Amino acid sequence: METSSALANLATTVLFCLAICPYTTLISSAQTSTNTEFIRTSCGKTTYPDLCYTSLSGHASLIQTSPKLLASAALTVTLDKARLTSAMMARLSKARGMKPREVGAMQDCVEELSDSVDELRRSIDEMGQMKRSSNFGLIMNDVQTWVSAALTDEDTCSDGFAGRMMNGNVKTVVRNEILTIAHLTSNALALINRYASLHG
Repeated sequence: METSSALANLATTVLFCLAICPYTTLISSAQTSTNTEFIRTSCGKTTYPDLCYTSLSGHASLIQTSPKLLASAALTVTLDKARLTSAMMARLSKARGMKPREVGAMQDCVEELSDSVDELRRSIDEMGQMKRSSNFGLIMNDVQTWVSAALTDEDTCSDGFAGRMMNGNVKTVVRNEILTIAHLTSNALALINRYASLHG
């Protein structure tokens, strides 16, 4: 008797799940679609919309439809890329066979990227303080200033590899990596500015 009662309960549970599971999948799918569409629309207002969307769409469930979370995610993605590139540049600067001008430019670039990483990290820390502070304008101004400074550092690094004196693989690799970081930073700044305009 207990076995038939347990089987009846199991059958009822299975039927209930079969009846409701398609709806929960539809709701989840619709939410994901809404989140990714929010990211696509927001990224459409940046200078590098394709890069913006591809770098942030994987974080759609975290971002949801929050301009603040979108700006914070953009900063985090940018910081991660800057850290990876900085480490790569530090290794490259010690490679054998580089010309003295390339070594000097690499060392300068490593220093600029280190500053950029620090400024991006400070921006992320400051964004986290917004919940606990009533002074949104001051905090947002600090974030915008640090992200702008990071962008300037990245541009300075890229400038070190400009001109005809620097040619070859090192120049190509470095400029591509730095341009990616600069474009991510530009996008993050645009999303931060958008968040600030919605708040103020």
